[in-house]
Amino acid sequence: MKLTLATRNQDKVNEIVEILGWPRADIQTMTEAGFVGEIEENGNTYEENALIKARAVHNKTGGVVIADDSGLGIDVLDGAPGIYSSRFAGEDTGYPEKYKRLYGLLAPFPPEQWNCRFVCVIAVIFADGREQTIRGEVAGRISPVSRGENGFGYDPIFLLPERGLTMAELDPAEKNRISHRGQALAKLREILLP
Repeated sequence: MKLTLATRNQDKVNEIVEILGWPRADIQTMTEAGFVGEIEENGNTYEENALIKARAVHNKTGGVVIADDSGLGIDVLDGAPGIYSSRFAGEDTGYPEKYKRLYGLLAPFPPEQWNCRFVCVIAVIFADGREQTIRGEVAGRISPVSRGENGFGYDPIFLLPERGLTMAELDPAEKNRISHRGQALAKLREILLP
């Protein structure tokens, strides 16, 4: 079965390929499938945004399409940045700047209240047009400092208190096993390979 990923984010592509354990030859990005243009993520939930992306690509390419929408939600910030995580502090802003902005917003609260969660929703559209969404979540706390070289995005500031490590300090295989995206993709693998 050939899968089309509704993303151009190479870090996500690599992580999805690794977690699914699917041959790279059987997975193509939306660009490789011939999709050009931008997709406006104007939904109000992770589920809506994942479906918007999957539908846009499926309408042009057909086949089996998967899209994910993921983000970081911080409790004391009422779940922000949430669905705006990748665009937080500006779409072209690097993650060190995003961290700095978050730390500024968190400054009025003690670090022990910086509870957060990573959320990943994967939308899959099958060749016949059936749609399904799958959710994965992992709870943690914002680390007072960025730590670790593995992962991407908010991984260096996402602390797993019970381990004393950030997501970026974990071995990649361990991170993929416990992460929000790893959980959602494990469920997807069961659906695609019953």
